[in-house]
Amino acid sequence: MNVLFVGNSFTARNDVPALLASLAEWAGERVTHDLIWAGGASLKMHWNKGVAAERIATGAYDVVVLQEQSTLPVKNAKRFHENVRLFDEAVRASGARLALYMTWARRHAPETQRTLTDAYEAIGAELGALVVPVGVAWERVLARPDAPSLYDTDGSHPSPAGSYLAACTFLAALLGKNPTGAPVHVRGLEPDAATLLQTTAWEAARG
Repeated sequence: MNVLFVGNSFTARNDVPALLASLAEWAGERVTHDLIWAGGASLKMHWNKGVAAERIATGAYDVVVLQEQSTLPVKNAKRFHENVRLFDEAVRASGARLALYMTWARRHAPETQRTLTDAYEAIGAELGALVVPVGVAWERVLARPDAPSLYDTDGSHPSPAGSYLAACTFLAALLGKNPTGAPVHVRGLEPDAATLLQTTAWEAARG
Protein backbone atom coordinates (compact mmCIF):
# COMPACT_ATOMS: atom_id res chain seq x y z
CA MET A 1 0.00 0.00 0.00
CA ASN A 2 1.41 3.36 -1.04
CA VAL A 3 0.04 6.20 1.07
CA LEU A 4 0.26 9.98 0.68
CA PHE A 5 -0.23 11.97 3.88
CA VAL A 6 -1.25 15.62 3.55
CA GLY A 7 -1.34 17.62 6.77
CA ASN A 8 0.73 19.45 9.33
CA SER A 9 2.78 18.80 12.45
CA PHE A 10 0.11 16.52 13.95
CA THR A 11 1.14 14.03 11.24
CA ALA A 12 4.82 14.93 11.03
CA ARG A 13 5.59 14.99 14.77
CA ASN A 14 7.29 11.72 15.74
CA ASP A 15 6.80 10.60 12.10
CA VAL A 16 3.41 8.88 12.22
CA PRO A 17 3.79 7.52 8.64
CA ALA A 18 7.04 5.76 9.57
CA LEU A 19 5.47 4.36 12.75
CA LEU A 20 2.64 2.97 10.61
CA ALA A 21 5.10 1.41 8.17
CA SER A 22 6.93 -0.29 11.04
CA LEU A 23 3.70 -1.67 12.49
CA ALA A 24 2.59 -2.83 9.03
CA GLU A 25 5.84 -4.72 8.54
CA TRP A 26 5.26 -6.51 11.85
CA ALA A 27 1.76 -7.40 10.61
CA GLY A 28 3.13 -8.86 7.39
CA GLU A 29 2.17 -5.91 5.20
CA ARG A 30 4.20 -3.32 3.32
CA VAL A 31 3.36 0.36 3.49
CA THR A 32 5.34 2.97 1.60
CA HIS A 33 4.57 6.60 2.23
CA ASP A 34 5.10 10.22 1.33
CA LEU A 35 4.28 13.24 3.45
CA ILE A 36 3.42 16.78 2.43
CA TRP A 37 3.18 19.02 5.45
CA ALA A 38 3.68 22.50 6.82
CA GLY A 39 3.36 23.75 10.38
CA GLY A 40 -0.21 24.83 11.15
CA ALA A 41 -1.34 24.23 7.58
CA SER A 42 -4.97 23.79 6.65
CA LEU A 43 -6.13 21.64 3.78
CA LYS A 44 -7.13 24.80 1.91
CA MET A 45 -3.53 26.04 2.16
CA HIS A 46 -2.28 22.76 0.72
CA TRP A 47 -4.83 22.89 -2.08
CA ASN A 48 -3.94 26.47 -3.00
CA LYS A 49 -0.23 25.68 -3.02
CA GLY A 50 -0.84 22.93 -5.57
CA VAL A 51 1.92 20.52 -4.57
CA ALA A 52 -0.43 17.96 -3.04
CA ALA A 53 -2.80 18.06 -6.02
CA GLU A 54 0.11 17.52 -8.40
CA ARG A 55 1.34 14.56 -6.38
CA ILE A 56 -2.13 13.02 -6.22
CA ALA A 57 -2.54 13.38 -9.98
CA THR A 58 0.44 11.11 -10.62
CA GLY A 59 -1.75 8.16 -9.67
CA ALA A 60 1.05 6.70 -7.57
CA TYR A 61 -0.98 6.27 -4.40
CA ASP A 62 -3.49 3.73 -3.15
CA VAL A 63 -4.65 5.98 -0.30
CA VAL A 64 -4.53 9.74 0.28
CA VAL A 65 -4.81 10.75 3.94
CA LEU A 66 -5.99 14.28 4.71
CA GLN A 67 -5.37 15.89 8.10
CA GLU A 68 -7.06 19.26 8.67
CA GLN A 69 -5.73 22.06 10.87
CA SER A 70 -6.62 20.74 14.30
CA THR A 71 -9.16 23.32 15.50
CA LEU A 72 -10.86 24.22 12.21
CA PRO A 73 -13.48 21.41 12.37
CA VAL A 74 -14.51 22.79 15.79
CA LYS A 75 -14.54 26.44 14.78
CA ASN A 76 -16.01 26.04 11.30
CA ALA A 77 -17.09 22.55 10.23
CA LYS A 78 -18.59 23.91 7.01
CA ARG A 79 -15.24 25.28 5.88
CA PHE A 80 -13.53 22.04 6.86
CA HIS A 81 -16.00 20.09 4.74
CA GLU A 82 -15.44 22.45 1.81
CA ASN A 83 -11.70 21.87 2.09
CA VAL A 84 -12.09 18.09 1.98
CA ARG A 85 -14.39 18.36 -1.05
CA LEU A 86 -11.64 20.26 -2.89
CA PHE A 87 -9.48 17.15 -2.73
CA ASP A 88 -12.19 14.54 -3.24
CA GLU A 89 -12.51 14.79 -7.02
CA ALA A 90 -8.73 14.77 -7.51
CA VAL A 91 -8.34 11.71 -5.30
CA ARG A 92 -11.13 9.87 -7.12
CA ALA A 93 -9.67 10.74 -10.52
CA SER A 94 -6.30 9.33 -9.48
CA GLY A 95 -7.84 6.00 -8.52
CA ALA A 96 -6.84 6.38 -4.86
CA ARG A 97 -9.00 5.99 -1.79
CA LEU A 98 -9.65 9.03 0.39
CA ALA A 99 -8.98 8.69 4.13
CA LEU A 100 -9.49 11.34 6.80
CA TYR A 101 -7.20 11.59 9.83
CA MET A 102 -9.56 12.50 12.67
CA THR A 103 -7.44 14.34 15.22
CA TRP A 104 -7.99 14.97 18.93
CA ALA A 105 -9.16 17.76 21.20
CA ARG A 106 -6.70 20.08 22.90
CA ARG A 107 -5.89 19.06 26.45
CA HIS A 108 -7.61 22.13 27.91
CA ALA A 109 -10.81 21.56 25.87
CA PRO A 110 -11.68 17.84 25.93
CA GLU A 111 -15.35 18.63 25.40
CA THR A 112 -14.61 19.59 21.78
CA GLN A 113 -13.86 16.00 20.79
CA ARG A 114 -17.55 15.36 20.12
CA THR A 115 -17.61 18.24 17.64
CA LEU A 116 -14.43 17.02 15.97
CA THR A 117 -15.75 13.49 15.71
CA ASP A 118 -19.07 14.62 14.27
CA ALA A 119 -17.39 16.87 11.71
CA TYR A 120 -15.11 14.10 10.42
CA GLU A 121 -17.82 11.46 10.39
CA ALA A 122 -20.24 13.71 8.52
CA ILE A 123 -17.93 14.48 5.61
CA GLY A 124 -16.67 10.91 5.58
CA ALA A 125 -20.21 9.63 5.20
CA GLU A 126 -21.02 12.19 2.51
CA LEU A 127 -18.01 11.29 0.36
CA GLY A 128 -17.68 7.62 1.20
CA ALA A 129 -14.23 8.30 2.68
CA LEU A 130 -12.57 6.21 5.34
CA VAL A 131 -12.41 8.03 8.67
CA VAL A 132 -9.43 6.98 10.79
CA PRO A 133 -10.78 7.62 14.32
CA VAL A 134 -7.59 8.64 16.08
CA GLY A 135 -9.46 11.27 18.12
CA VAL A 136 -11.91 8.65 19.36
CA ALA A 137 -9.03 6.42 20.44
CA TRP A 138 -7.42 9.35 22.29
CA GLU A 139 -10.66 10.13 24.08
CA ARG A 140 -11.01 6.54 25.26
CA VAL A 141 -7.42 6.29 26.45
CA LEU A 142 -7.60 9.60 28.29
CA ALA A 143 -10.67 8.38 30.18
CA ARG A 144 -8.52 5.73 31.80
CA PRO A 145 -6.78 6.45 35.13
CA ASP A 146 -3.72 4.53 33.92
CA ALA A 147 -3.42 6.45 30.65
CA PRO A 148 0.07 7.37 29.48
CA SER A 149 0.71 10.98 28.54
CA LEU A 150 -0.52 11.44 24.99
CA TYR A 151 0.20 15.17 24.76
CA ASP A 152 3.45 17.00 24.39
CA THR A 153 4.08 19.79 26.88
CA ASP A 154 2.06 22.28 24.80
CA GLY A 155 -1.18 20.34 25.39
CA SER A 156 -1.76 20.13 21.66
CA HIS A 157 0.87 18.14 19.79
CA PRO A 158 1.29 14.41 20.35
CA SER A 159 3.90 12.89 22.61
CA PRO A 160 5.67 9.79 21.25
CA ALA A 161 2.92 7.74 22.91
CA GLY A 162 0.24 9.85 21.24
CA SER A 163 1.80 9.37 17.82
CA TYR A 164 2.11 5.65 18.47
CA LEU A 165 -1.60 5.52 19.29
CA ALA A 166 -2.31 7.30 16.00
CA ALA A 167 -0.19 4.81 14.07
CA CYS A 168 -1.91 1.86 15.74
CA THR A 169 -5.28 3.32 14.76
CA PHE A 170 -4.11 3.71 11.16
CA LEU A 171 -2.95 0.09 11.10
CA ALA A 172 -6.36 -1.04 12.28
CA ALA A 173 -8.41 1.26 10.04
CA LEU A 174 -6.36 1.18 6.82
CA LEU A 175 -5.15 -2.39 6.84
CA GLY A 176 -7.65 -4.12 9.12
CA LYS A 177 -4.79 -5.44 11.26
CA ASN A 178 -4.95 -5.71 15.04
CA PRO A 179 -1.89 -3.95 16.54
CA THR A 180 -2.21 -5.80 19.86
CA GLY A 181 1.03 -7.58 20.61
CA ALA A 182 3.20 -5.54 18.27
CA PRO A 183 6.74 -4.83 19.46
CA VAL A 184 7.13 -1.30 20.76
CA HIS A 185 10.09 0.96 20.05
CA VAL A 186 8.76 4.19 21.51
CA ARG A 187 10.74 6.24 23.99
CA GLY A 188 9.39 5.98 27.52
CA LEU A 189 6.38 3.79 26.69
CA GLU A 190 5.94 0.97 29.20
CA PRO A 191 4.63 -2.45 28.00
CA ASP A 192 1.31 -2.20 29.85
CA ALA A 193 0.70 1.28 28.46
CA ALA A 194 1.59 0.10 24.95
CA THR A 195 -0.93 -2.72 25.22
CA LEU A 196 -3.60 -0.23 26.30
CA LEU A 197 -2.88 1.93 23.25
CA GLN A 198 -2.90 -1.05 20.91
CA THR A 199 -6.16 -2.53 22.15
CA THR A 200 -7.91 0.84 22.28
CA ALA A 201 -6.84 1.65 18.72
CA TRP A 202 -8.28 -1.65 17.51
CA GLU A 203 -11.55 -1.13 19.35
CA ALA A 204 -11.91 2.43 18.06
CA ALA A 205 -11.27 1.40 14.47
CA ARG A 206 -13.83 -1.39 14.71
CA GLY A 207 -16.42 1.07 15.98
